[in-house]
Amino acid sequence: MSDRPAVVTRFAPSPTGYLHIGGARTALFNWLFARHTGGKFLVRVEDTDRERSTEPAVAAIFQGLDWLGLKSDAEPVFQFARADRHREAVMDLVAKGRAYRCYMTAAEADAEREQARAEGRALRSPWRDRMPGPAQDAMPYVIRFKGPLDGDTVVEDLVQGTVRFANRDLDDLVLLRTDGAPTYNLAVVVDDHDMGITHVIRGDDHLNNAARQSLIYEALDFAKPAFAHIPLIHGPDGAKLSKRHGAQAVGDFEAMGYLPEALRNYLARLGWSHGDDEIFSDAEAIAWFDIADVGKGAARLDWDKLAHVNAHYLKAAGSERVFDLVVTALTAKGQGLEAEPAARLKLAMPLLQDRGKTILELADQVQFVIAQRPLALDAKANALLTPETVTRLSRLKARLDGTETWNAPDLEALLKDFAQDEGIGFGKFGPALRAILTAGHPSPDLGRVLAALGPKESGLRMDDKLSHSD
Repeated sequence: MSDRPAVVTRFAPSPTGYLHIGGARTALFNWLFARHTGGKFLVRVEDTDRERSTEPAVAAIFQGLDWLGLKSDAEPVFQFARADRHREAVMDLVAKGRAYRCYMTAAEADAEREQARAEGRALRSPWRDRMPGPAQDAMPYVIRFKGPLDGDTVVEDLVQGTVRFANRDLDDLVLLRTDGAPTYNLAVVVDDHDMGITHVIRGDDHLNNAARQSLIYEALDFAKPAFAHIPLIHGPDGAKLSKRHGAQAVGDFEAMGYLPEALRNYLARLGWSHGDDEIFSDAEAIAWFDIADVGKGAARLDWDKLAHVNAHYLKAAGSERVFDLVVTALTAKGQGLEAEPAARLKLAMPLLQDRGKTILELADQVQFVIAQRPLALDAKANALLTPETVTRLSRLKARLDGTETWNAPDLEALLKDFAQDEGIGFGKFGPALRAILTAGHPSPDLGRVLAALGPKESGLRMDDKLSHSD
């Protein structure tokens, strides 16, 4: 009996660029289904296109997968390194009479393709049933698949349902190029078989390939995997996701301040659902996910929903982790922190991490905490500091200096009691106090502002503006 798990899925990106958000969702669905079934999730880099495959792209793909937390359960497979095995499979097809050498020149192939298109059929080479002679000994050739001429190829797809392809419409596709390089459809079949892949979960732009690959599986006497072709991700306007919709790469979402667990949660909901649940843990997603529940319709990227999900995870994240991410974001903006404001921010973070939907938003929301004294006030703020208001705020500072508890609820209560004792509304001193403490930067209610700054910094900022007029 085989010791392979019942389910083995794979994510097989081509390293010709960044890890696209659509590819990330494909990887996630493969990972979730493998985890749901107790199977394995594997990664294969399809790097047979040597001109377009680059090492930086390979690195970007693995960096994106690592950031998302989608780790392969075995060492990644690199397709190019398996070229000898692919050629061996092609020679097996030739020996079985399921593939043949085609000596058409490029010009002849183009002419045949045009004629086939005009006649409403697929390309068929004149070499399909013709034996080469001595004249062909020195001629370059490709090896083509000898597919059936009639009947249908049926793909029972777990998402799309039963899909039929007329064999007369399927070309005798090239398996080996003139330089001996294997082509995509052949390499994929051999690799998926050798890796023990039981479920091929990928974008529905590969649905046509499923027909061609099914025929190759049958010709090689390989067991076919189950296919599941998931719809592509569209932009908010319903058009195919493109640069004009904004971020496309996983790295873009990281740079914009989204958390990996939030992106996992959101991407899982793009095309799949569990009732009305919007927020769920990885454990819940694994328990609930079934590829058969993925819908046929294209999913739309909804930035507001993504921001909502990210805000949830940002609020729930550990404050030290959020602090580190905010500092990284500030540094990337050229705003490195000195020791004192960094320490102040670290202490304040538990009070502030619900203030932004992304790390970048949060980096803007903490500016009042890390601002360096003396804070510069604009003319409008300075106009609030009338002699009467300065005197009143001096009395408030004396009361703040005497408080024994320094937390947001108690400070908010102190401010209300002060207004009541002064016989005035909060508007008589609140705006001026906020200006002194924040210099106009975005900020929460004043109780949280004071708590976030701490008693020392709050007192120093008040002293700066109350001890003399700017």
